[in-house]
Amino acid sequence: MTKYVEIGALVEKNACDDAYEEIYKLEGVEYVVVEAGRSNDLFSERQFGEFGEAAILTVIADSKKKDAILGGLYKLLGMDESSVGLIYE
Repeated sequence: MTKYVEIGALVEKNACDDAYEEIYKLEGVEYVVVEAGRSNDLFSERQFGEFGEAAILTVIADSKKKDAILGGLYKLLGMDESSVGLIYE
């Protein structure tokens, strides 16, 4: 088993902006990178006609704590709401 795992999320930009500092504080998170762009699928809110602001979040995390980190991301990013985004490993 590798020491680190990469976890990613594609979310509405405002969800990521609100949660960035808290994600960095999750136990086992080593590194967090956020890149912004626009997307025309997945999101219900579209600020630019057909497109909405999106963020790609990349988290490098301790592989032994990945389940807790995935759960933390789910909660912090508001994934229980529809059309907010997705998380992947």
